[in-house]
Amino acid sequence: MTTTIFHGLLVDTPTDPFTGGTLRAEQAALTVTDGVIRARGTLAEARNALPDAPVVALAGVVLPGLVDTHVHFPQLRIIGGLGLPLLDWLERCALPEEARMADPGYAARVAGEFTSGLLAAGTTTALVFGAHYASATDALFRAAEATGLRMTAGLVVGDRHLRPDLHTTPERAAIDSAELISRWHGRGSLRYAVTPRFALSATEELLRSCAEVLALAPDLFVTSHVNENPAEVAAVEELFGTSYTEAYHRAGLLGGHTVLAHNVHAGDAELALLAETGTAVSHCPSSNSSLGSGLFPMRRHLEAGVRLALGSDVGGGTGLSLFKEGLQAYFHQQLRPDGVPLTAAHLLHLATRAGAAALDLPGVGHLGVGASFDAIEVDPAAGTTLAAVLAHAPGPDEALAAIFAGGTSADISRVWTSGVSAHTRASQAA
Repeated sequence: MTTTIFHGLLVDTPTDPFTGGTLRAEQAALTVTDGVIRARGTLAEARNALPDAPVVALAGVVLPGLVDTHVHFPQLRIIGGLGLPLLDWLERCALPEEARMADPGYAARVAGEFTSGLLAAGTTTALVFGAHYASATDALFRAAEATGLRMTAGLVVGDRHLRPDLHTTPERAAIDSAELISRWHGRGSLRYAVTPRFALSATEELLRSCAEVLALAPDLFVTSHVNENPAEVAAVEELFGTSYTEAYHRAGLLGGHTVLAHNVHAGDAELALLAETGTAVSHCPSSNSSLGSGLFPMRRHLEAGVRLALGSDVGGGTGLSLFKEGLQAYFHQQLRPDGVPLTAAHLLHLATRAGAAALDLPGVGHLGVGASFDAIEVDPAAGTTLAAVLAHAPGPDEALAAIFAGGTSADISRVWTSGVSAHTRASQAA
């Protein structure tokens, strides 16, 4: 067994601020054995209990590792495609890059950039849209395993309304998915998600095939898109003769292990169905702004009892940082007449514990006993604006708000997954 004591200013949300919970912020010591937090208390208590254990002093503000519940691996290199609505952006920007993933070497290089980029942004857990090609999705899993990223991902499938070279068949999708599940699901911190691209690109036969794949292994996930853009919503309703959400429900794809991204334009009956089935929604505010999709109706989701978390989306958005997504979520609610008044505690919860709950990971997203030590140290360089703000913050609430308002990947000095630093993993891999 390997035991280390970590000591510093720890900030997390062990209880939900949306239901009365508050921010927990204190100078504390964590005793971490084999990557799991075994004790939490004062530094003196930790040293008395384990006098020979090494102590790591943590600087700045220490947060749980961030949890991204919607991010596209093949879209990393096309960030910045501004000025287009969703369907035009897909045709001109996203899908041509998705087609490049047919080249295994190209896909492997992007996978390395993507997983390293997530960790640099403080994201230690992610629900990832893989690629339309099994070889590229395999490369993504290999990269995640090498970097220590806690990842749930899957082969993206579609059989209409895409470029022909991205189409599959229900039979081929099932075979390719089964092989990836056999190879990766449950291996270390990796899991598989059945991933129809969106209902617009999937026939009813393909959606049924996706549901059949769910029976191949326990604890599989489902992820896709829903109600992102009015034109997309209208097209789906014309194809299926029902609502976007109901199209997935008829195929047997909603449930407690399903996360659907966006849901900007949801009807009341759809929200009720999502709540009834336990389906979670990934709110991707930067993407919704960039593509002009709209301002997310958070209050309606909360009042309906729909579970929420944050996603970066990436290509449709503006980067991998969940600090920025939290800030954009705050802006969206400020702009909506029925907006929810969000605090820094709400933003941290959405970026950590809520995402972990959506991914059924009770030991992730907080810094309590029994949790995996997935953590980030926010310690901006001297002379930067954020360093000046944090140095004069009157308390942890204000410090956390400043991190969401101005923090970037450059302000994250260290990242740990399962008690091992990302730097150490990178050195070992090299």
